Amino acid sequence: MSAIPVQSSELTGLPAWKELEKHLQQMSSVHLRTLLEEPDRYNRLSRETDRFVLDFSRQRITGTTIDLLLRLARDRQLEQWIDALFTGAPVNNTESRPALHMALRSQSDDPVLVEGQDVMPLVRQERHRMLKFAAAVRSGAYTGHTGSNITDVVNIGIGGSDLGLVMVDAALSDFRSQDIRTHFVSNIDGTQLADVLQQVNPETTLFIICSKSFTTLETRLNAESAREWLLTHLSADAVGRHFVAISVNDSAMDTFGIDQDNRFMIWDWVGGRYSLWSSVGLVIAIGIGPDHFEALLAGAAELDEHFRETRFEDNLPVLLGLLGVWNRNFLGMTSHAVLPYDHRLSRFPAFLQQLAMESLGKGVTRGGKPVGYSTGTVIWGEAGSNAQHSFFQLLHQGTAQFSADFIAPVRASSEYADQHQQGLANMLAQAEAFALGQSAGEVDAHRVYPGNHPSSILLFERLDPRALGYLIALYEHRVFVQSVIWGINPFDQWGVELGKSMAVEMHRALMADGEIDGIAEKIKGWL
Repeated sequence: MSAIPVQSSELTGLPAWKELEKHLQQMSSVHLRTLLEEPDRYNRLSRETDRFVLDFSRQRITGTTIDLLLRLARDRQLEQWIDALFTGAPVNNTESRPALHMALRSQSDDPVLVEGQDVMPLVRQERHRMLKFAAAVRSGAYTGHTGSNITDVVNIGIGGSDLGLVMVDAALSDFRSQDIRTHFVSNIDGTQLADVLQQVNPETTLFIICSKSFTTLETRLNAESAREWLLTHLSADAVGRHFVAISVNDSAMDTFGIDQDNRFMIWDWVGGRYSLWSSVGLVIAIGIGPDHFEALLAGAAELDEHFRETRFEDNLPVLLGLLGVWNRNFLGMTSHAVLPYDHRLSRFPAFLQQLAMESLGKGVTRGGKPVGYSTGTVIWGEAGSNAQHSFFQLLHQGTAQFSADFIAPVRASSEYADQHQQGLANMLAQAEAFALGQSAGEVDAHRVYPGNHPSSILLFERLDPRALGYLIALYEHRVFVQSVIWGINPFDQWGVELGKSMAVEMHRALMADGEIDGIAEKIKGWL
């Protein structure tokens, strides 16, 4: 196993950081109205690959800003970190393991080593098993306990075993089977499960339990309740036919009743928020079919190759990551809005919330020392043009400091192409309004738009599986770039543990006497 690079110098003491601080003083009084008047600005501050166009000309930057950020990336050994990521070094240093989600979507015959062992044969074997199972469910070769075809698939998981799956399922709804409905259950309070169970037939429903440990509280409780529901309608031996699991906990699956042939593997070098590429994506593969799932993987692998092989000046995730550092640490942007102008991407902001905020929400360096600078931003957003009629008022005329990404396919995802063009026009207009604003000399005070809000535009031809895979991987690697600059570990998430452990004790206290009716009074007593 290769070693991870050592970042011996303090970030804020690096020459490139100091130069960026000086550069900020020069830039602080320059409005985007002035910057956008520069000749040839778009050609200098945009990049194009075979699949995507990135326009960052509306960022509050110049060519000098980019040059200094690229110097900072090299000072932080970003090239060596990318190599460490792809070659199986323990980049998740607090858990002493690699982060090799790229192996799950690799299209190459090259080996990927974990502790000296090539994991690719096992990855390909498990992918084949999963896709074969998905095809059997779709074709009717795999049936329920009574011999009926599967008409509904319910994925039970939470976090990385839910958010990415829900997002992909919505984004690729145009590619989904019309014969099988997909459902998702994650929340612990039981209402989501109850709503789903009212819609499905036990004889034709398949449940997928996604939990690496098979002990995650929310997933375990929902799975047990779904099992009890099934047993009120079918015999006990139906469990093995109607439940599938993605887990490493064989004893727990034995106890639950998961059939040996219905167990799929996940590895400890796959983090939850990076797991949709694995067997965790079974619900996606059933919904859109094996061929489209393979295209999703291929699109992500294409971006992986771009990230690993392209020089930093033209590297989309590198540029997006460095712009994120500039906006957070130098311009003081505390939040980042993700604004997809295609309603089928409406769950993309929620997916990115976990991807970015769980990864970059760290207050100590890899060495365990407190950071002396800001890390991470609040990620939020909504599909346009709904967003325009909810929170854009605050963005345009409020006092919040934010950056934004606009995302859209050029071709419509539905037959209503003219309406899609209206959406694109709205997107471009909003990006211009964020940048230029409207000054007091043009209108009265109530109609002033300060402008000067930085944003980027990501365009691609069509929202299909390959483009979506490319888009997801683009943001995964953007997060990694930011983590390298900040010197933090983006692959652990210790911050979610404290509240979970406290909740166990709270539940014991609430149920100490077994009386539901007295719970309200107990809660009042604690407040």
